[in-house]
Amino acid sequence: MNASFLAALETLDSDVDLGDPAQRRELRRGHILVLVVVAAGGIIGSLIRYQLGLMWPTSAPEFPWTTLTINVTGSFVLGVLMVAITERWRGHPLARPFFGTGVLGGYTTFSAFAVDILLLIRADRPVFAALYLVGTLAGALLGATGGMVLARRAFGSGSAGARSSYRIDAHPGEAIGAGNREEQG
Repeated sequence: MNASFLAALETLDSDVDLGDPAQRRELRRGHILVLVVVAAGGIIGSLIRYQLGLMWPTSAPEFPWTTLTINVTGSFVLGVLMVAITERWRGHPLARPFFGTGVLGGYTTFSAFAVDILLLIRADRPVFAALYLVGTLAGALLGATGGMVLARRAFGSGSAGARSSYRIDAHPGEAIGAGNREEQG
């Protein structure tokens, strides 16, 4: 790969707002590569989820433990991943789209979550449906938060040079100076 392509890829935002002319221009700078890695990751994540569904099937009137477990564990891993690639290691610019959007997006299944709620209601199990709705949302939020907290503790503060040059609160494609967030204000 040539240096200009790598430089363009370095600033590529995997979440383009088509309403913003400046962000639309990103589509001309190799956005297809992001789509390819997201698709490849999505295949991997979907296959893992499918295999878990075969190993741990649930039918409509039962509580959908498999989907709940998939969504909570996926949220946990996403929390760990986001700390790892936004706060600890610089990593490859395609790591977040591949693992976060692709693999974990394919692994987690909030569409099945919505269908499971509908099936529980149709099976006259409104209490299960309500517990599942609240449990999944709370579990996913707690999982992501727990993953972030655990990752920050496991990775420790490290040296400023080992941290990413991307701020978690900056625009996803916007790079700022190296160092940790506390030093940057």
